[in-house]
Amino acid sequence: MSLMRRLERGQSAEEAQRQNPAPERKDPTGDLPAGGSGNNQRPTSLRARRISQPPAGAARGGYMDLKTRVQNRLLAELDPTLDIKKDEVRRTIQELFDQILIEENTVLSRPERQRLFEQIVAEILGFGPLQPLLDDSSVTEIMVNGHKNVYVERNGKLHRTPIAFESDAHVMRIIDRIVAPLGRRVDEASPYVDARLPDGSRVNAVIPPISLVGPTLTIRMFSKDPITVEQLIEFGSLTTEAVIFLKACVEANLNVVISGGTGSGKTTLLNVLSSFVPSDQRIVTIENAAELQLRQEHVVTLETRPPNIEGKGEINAQQLVVNALRMRPDRIIVGEIRAGEALDMLQAMNTGHDGSMTTAHANSPRDTLARLETMTLMAGYDLPVRAIREQIASAIDLVVQVDRQRDGSRKVINITEVVGMEGDVITLTDIFQFEQSGFEEGKVIGQLRSTGLRPNFLDRIEDAGIHLPPSIFGVGQRPRY
Repeated sequence: MSLMRRLERGQSAEEAQRQNPAPERKDPTGDLPAGGSGNNQRPTSLRARRISQPPAGAARGGYMDLKTRVQNRLLAELDPTLDIKKDEVRRTIQELFDQILIEENTVLSRPERQRLFEQIVAEILGFGPLQPLLDDSSVTEIMVNGHKNVYVERNGKLHRTPIAFESDAHVMRIIDRIVAPLGRRVDEASPYVDARLPDGSRVNAVIPPISLVGPTLTIRMFSKDPITVEQLIEFGSLTTEAVIFLKACVEANLNVVISGGTGSGKTTLLNVLSSFVPSDQRIVTIENAAELQLRQEHVVTLETRPPNIEGKGEINAQQLVVNALRMRPDRIIVGEIRAGEALDMLQAMNTGHDGSMTTAHANSPRDTLARLETMTLMAGYDLPVRAIREQIASAIDLVVQVDRQRDGSRKVINITEVVGMEGDVITLTDIFQFEQSGFEEGKVIGQLRSTGLRPNFLDRIEDAGIHLPPSIFGVGQRPRY
């Protein structure tokens, strides 16, 4: 029997004994004194065996001790000059791993040996216990609440996993491994940080004393292969008519804002829309954590920088937007506007940088414009509200509203034109609107439909040499994409 099975059986026996303690056996005659000869020695030997059982948690403790010993020896014997990106490293670790187990005189079954090896490789080359989740394509979000609780999101629903870290210090090691290559830090003086994984997945970490449950880690996963427009149509997030219309708007250099709540799919849709940008144009992207996956060749990616330990050296999105104007961009794409950079973005859209795109958190197209107004005021200038609204109405052509439905699916629910000003109010017109027809078997039933209204900027699309058939707006036969 292997070591792991012996340890596990020891733990299960201990737990069973705790829950159902065996009563002392008495001699049937009741005359023989305890400790006498014959059958009375049997209960004593049973008690001795029970006392010699390993304490609770011995199986897990023994496994963790074995893993720690093997891992420490591996780290001590590995050549530090090896490039961890090469496949040869895994084979080197495998050879040392087998050698160490032989020297430790440890007997493990094949599944146990493989599990231990994969966990140690993940600790050395990957992100520890999170590595299997990062490799799982069905996981869209990972949430670590302290070292004992790990949750994932699949198909828009949250599930708890059996994965756990050894301790809070173990979680901190993984957080440091994520943020250190980016030149960022997280400690008591700066207890939260935004970062990204090598594949572009967004990371947020919060540690004590801000987090009362221990180190907290949230990872927004991005597909290794970006989601295509065909997949969005297949998922029911968009219709063929809406895709043709949005493609024409991007190619005609209209300014687009994508709005929605957290996790509604704003960045995914921005990636899809940016794929419609002609490849001969220069694109400058500005993000807090670089996560856009543009396929064009001529792309310059800029990323904000937090202050250093002395509180100096911060570069925010507003400064990057101003700098991007000097880089001869054909398009400026801002990952998300949160504050005063909204004013510089609006000015860029109004001064010849057509075709720019960005995202914002809002619950509706009307709320999007209200938030833009508020964020513009955050730039620190005492501007009249009417002047701000005129800037917004002149700069923004289209608002695309996305939403995460009750069943976890993400759908575009509004494609709205910003028409202009009427008095002190910005006028909006819905071109496409999502109509829900029911809720069956846990799924939202509905479709994004044209309202039958044609946008006022249709002439600009025609001037760009793009002809949209009347069926796009609900007249005649449906087109195919």
